Amino acid sequence: MKEDMIAALTTPPGEGGVGIIRLSGEGVIEQIAQIFRPVKGRQLDKRGGFSLTLGWITGEDGTNIDQVLMGIMRAPHSYTGEDVAEINCHGGSLPVRRCLQRCLDLGLRLAEPGEFTKRAFLNGRIELNQAEAVIDVIRAKTDRGLQLAVRQLEGKTHFIDEIEENLLQVNAMVEASIDFPEEVGELDSDEVALILGVVENKLEKLLDAGRRNEVFRAGVEVVICGKPNVGKSSLLNALLGKEKAIVTDIPGTTRDVVEDYINIRGIPVKLMDTAGIRFTEDFVEKIGVTRSREVIERADLLIFMLDSAEGITQEDLDIYRMVDRERVIILVNKDDLERKLISSTELERIFPGVNVIRGSVVKDVGLEDLEREIEKRVLTGKVPEDGFDIMINLRQKDVLERTQKLVSGTRRTIGKVPLDCLAVDVWGALETLGEISGKTLKEDIIDRIFHEFCIGK
Repeated sequence: MKEDMIAALTTPPGEGGVGIIRLSGEGVIEQIAQIFRPVKGRQLDKRGGFSLTLGWITGEDGTNIDQVLMGIMRAPHSYTGEDVAEINCHGGSLPVRRCLQRCLDLGLRLAEPGEFTKRAFLNGRIELNQAEAVIDVIRAKTDRGLQLAVRQLEGKTHFIDEIEENLLQVNAMVEASIDFPEEVGELDSDEVALILGVVENKLEKLLDAGRRNEVFRAGVEVVICGKPNVGKSSLLNALLGKEKAIVTDIPGTTRDVVEDYINIRGIPVKLMDTAGIRFTEDFVEKIGVTRSREVIERADLLIFMLDSAEGITQEDLDIYRMVDRERVIILVNKDDLERKLISSTELERIFPGVNVIRGSVVKDVGLEDLEREIEKRVLTGKVPEDGFDIMINLRQKDVLERTQKLVSGTRRTIGKVPLDCLAVDVWGALETLGEISGKTLKEDIIDRIFHEFCIGK
């Protein structure tokens, strides 16, 4: 039906080499043929598979609007599982807008956010967790995050399939004992408990994998803190490889939180330089110090900088009392200078158990050690040793936790409740687990998930 045909720009708006307009729906290829004139007078390929045809998008009066490559993908061999056409036009805002408007003139409507991927899910091309992986692929900030997202997009989530198979096995055993007691005998409670125990263990491993890999999705916040003029802004610039923050010899130069993103050994890091923390009468600097305290409170990691040439001052100690010692890495800067007033003995006495790195930001000494320490602190205990390597979002985490709770409760009630009650509990766990793939998810929740996508995807 014509009202079920959708169109949207799938490339970022603005000026570029190519703009791609995607169209999907039953009969969309016949519709687009009305405004497409092939260069060699050929008709659009009506066979299955994929074809590209050079031609012109025409206006209402038959004049040419833009020369394009028209891609045709017949159902079910397309992203959405429906007939799909893709107009590859020139990437200027005007030709893109005019080509898209001609599609709407045919009676197509603008696609809603994520509607192409939603149709792929509804038409059985992908499962819901694969659809969600599309967002993670788009938003990936590091190679590791992209790798995990691609694994899920490929459907390599056999752990879920194994758990479902285990629960189906238990369900079959319980149902058989209910329906055919004389043929199969009493339910083997020990075997059922053993299988459910295996399921619990797999669910826990999946949740552990999700927790350890969440860092590759969300990244971490690392705050550089310390008193004025210890080299915080210089460190930010050195790690970023560009002059992001203003650097001078005047204490208090940084008046606000300066931030940027960086990839440190595969970890997406939001790196923040803060105003030097000190008592000041300067109104603007006061605001900066307040903001510094706020980001220090919420940071995942803190790089607390000391000045080797000045020694450890009362100002340093006051700042150190503010920070959470579990999150702090100490960097002794300016260690290349002849005047060194901070000894290793003093560091061990004042900061027992805290890892200290000595170096020089100006001389690029100690920065690799700092990056290694950040990697170590972030990824401690996060190296998968059990083959369970998956990235899960909050929705999937909630589903797995609810499934685990149901399985655990069912295992505890074996032999204590009637078989029909046990069957209901097992089926409840199966239905809950089905929310991962979308088999048992309600329509309004599905709509909410795809609403997070961008238009054109």
